[in-house]
Amino acid sequence: MTAAAPACETELRIDLSALRSNHACLAARSGPAELAPVVKADAYGLGADRIAPVLWELGARTFFVARLGEGEALRARLGPHRSSAIYVLDGCPAGAAHRLIAADLTPVLNGLDQISAYAAAASGERRALPCALHIDTGINRLGLRPEEASALARSLGPLQKLKADLVMSHLACGSEPDHPMNARQLAALLALRSEFPNARFSLAASGGLFLDEAYRLDLTRPGISLSGGGPFETPHPEIKAVASLTAPILQIKSVRPGETIGYGRGFQATDSLRIAIIAAGYADGVLRSASPRGYAAFNGQNRRLLGRVSMDLIAVDMTDEPAAEPGLAVELFGRYLALDDFAKACGSLSYEVLTRIAPRVRRTYLEHGL
Repeated sequence: MTAAAPACETELRIDLSALRSNHACLAARSGPAELAPVVKADAYGLGADRIAPVLWELGARTFFVARLGEGEALRARLGPHRSSAIYVLDGCPAGAAHRLIAADLTPVLNGLDQISAYAAAASGERRALPCALHIDTGINRLGLRPEEASALARSLGPLQKLKADLVMSHLACGSEPDHPMNARQLAALLALRSEFPNARFSLAASGGLFLDEAYRLDLTRPGISLSGGGPFETPHPEIKAVASLTAPILQIKSVRPGETIGYGRGFQATDSLRIAIIAAGYADGVLRSASPRGYAAFNGQNRRLLGRVSMDLIAVDMTDEPAAEPGLAVELFGRYLALDDFAKACGSLSYEVLTRIAPRVRRTYLEHGL
């Protein structure tokens, strides 16, 4: 058991050595396929400004973001490393073509309208501009239907003015390794191989990397598992915890039997309790649904969350824990409480838990463990 550390503010601690370990694990699973990190949503809440350069140092030369602004910020952060490719998953929204070109970003084109708009903007360029094509193989979000992509490949339309160097899709059930939808989507994507013989193909994100090697194709796109989330929405022994959310104890209180805790009298004590009020709440990104099923960790032991999560405060059961005192840190997830387990207690996913951590939470980057 490790003694609780002193703390004066809510903090997200980010272990860069664990990030490197996860990258090595996922690169080994990728095999000959290129590993292209997904750093959208500010690198899943961990801070793309710090995470992307570490991944660059580890050999990453292709990155994925969701929004145009994310791509522009990443291009500026990588500085002179313009040999890197930054794919924008939103593609080419209305009015975005010239910004994409100016920032040397590669759109993942999702529809015929985007292809036409980007080809028109590229017509004045001296070279065929690279792009990716997103194929909707069954998730019914963004993407071309396979028959649309096939027709484009055979036509002399706007795609001929571009260089489609990547054809990709996304698994709807990648977190469920035995789901038959995975095989159907793989087959639908591979059916386009002959239509785009000069393009690389990509299907596997974090979940797909832990399926059969057939899903790895030419390029893999891990995101959440780089950040410490398990590929199947549960902790995985090969994936290390990268982030730890901690909050200081502000006050210790005694609660008598029959008294209630928090808004709406959300918890009523049946016995005498000793509780810690910690400086974390939904304004810090802690989901309100974390209580009543959630736990925090103190001195390596799980402690119940009591009552509702409020904007700035949470009550934690410290009965029979005399060491709990103001100024000591309580962990909400990380070293002792797995990110995926905390997310499950919230009725959510590790993706949401990480990306909701608010800007007011201090980020601290560590080189040698949480």
